Amino acid sequence: MTSTTRTATLAPISAAIVAALVGIAGALAVVLEAARAVGATPAQTTSWVTAICLAMGLTSAFLSFRHRMPIITAWSTPGAAVIAASGGATPIEAAVGAFVLAGGLIVATGLIAPLERAVARIPIAVAAGMLAGVLFRFVIQMVEAATTAPLMVLPLVLLFLVVRPFNPGLSMLAVIGAALGIATWNGSMAALPRLQVSELVWVAPRFEVATLIGIGVPLYLVTMASQNLPGAAVLRAAGYPPPLSSALVVTGGASMLIAPLTGHTVNLAAITAAICTGPDAHPDPARRWHAGIAYGIVYCLLAVGGASLVALFAAFPDALIKTIAGLGLLGALAGALGAAVGDERNRFAAVAAFAVTAAGLSAGGIGAAFWGLVAGLAVSGIDSFARRIAARE
Repeated sequence: MTSTTRTATLAPISAAIVAALVGIAGALAVVLEAARAVGATPAQTTSWVTAICLAMGLTSAFLSFRHRMPIITAWSTPGAAVIAASGGATPIEAAVGAFVLAGGLIVATGLIAPLERAVARIPIAVAAGMLAGVLFRFVIQMVEAATTAPLMVLPLVLLFLVVRPFNPGLSMLAVIGAALGIATWNGSMAALPRLQVSELVWVAPRFEVATLIGIGVPLYLVTMASQNLPGAAVLRAAGYPPPLSSALVVTGGASMLIAPLTGHTVNLAAITAAICTGPDAHPDPARRWHAGIAYGIVYCLLAVGGASLVALFAAFPDALIKTIAGLGLLGALAGALGAAVGDERNRFAAVAAFAVTAAGLSAGGIGAAFWGLVAGLAVSGIDSFARRIAARE
């Protein structure tokens, strides 16, 4: 085997490992915050991470093999942020019911063309404003942590800012490695957690109207707007016609299956997908689908060690968790703000959605994300009506 052939053979595996580690580093802290917000026990939190890693691994491998293209799936990090921002009063059983609804709506979108068109008609700027409002609260928590524990937080922020211009994908890995060193050095983490084999826990869903509307609907919408549609765009940009309907049915169905195991939504990946769809994954585009298979295998292995991952992050001080979550969502916040204000026609509506969501407004037991979306759509509708009236005069 020549060195060129060996490199081409190993490239999909290398790309898959990097993509999986980047995905874990950038999002696990947010998922743990979401689990905490809905009162998940340590066993349920472990089940959450294990189930969703399994779903990501199996859906990526299946879709990549089925369509012979590198179709990479991920957990919905913005969706986890929506759950984490729900206010902490949602019981885990009701949250599971909302996860089932979100997965079912994703399946329906893949099967029912009018529903897909209806979702597409929601102004991207308004959805982005709502998402920015959710993410903004995590960044603020990081800033607050910097005032209470500057010696923990500020070195991580500086490291992130230095590494990111050279390698954005690996910046969060560097942050987590440094956080581990800081926590060990200052004694806030006495010892590394022991290795554990993951276990799954069943939680029967409970369907509460307020939670379905306050978590289930926003979870579905942000997953579609900020994950599935950009993920399809990444495939298209790499020269692959995205099988969107198939991907929605598979990932939505998987989301419904893992919901009683406390896992939230699985969707098409965007950032990590870009790692597996480019030339670094394989010189031949027709063979890059092997990276999707390798990615799936890596995540199935990570699922076995999900308990250890959760234990490691749980051992971090609260300030470090907030910093990791805030830095992991900083890029997503920048993108959401850019999309929110970039559309001049819907800019005011997007700002309204952002303001209501960031304020944490909750009414009728329904969380801020839903009311932010309602506010943005209401302002957009009024603006559109006023423009039509003005055009007639």
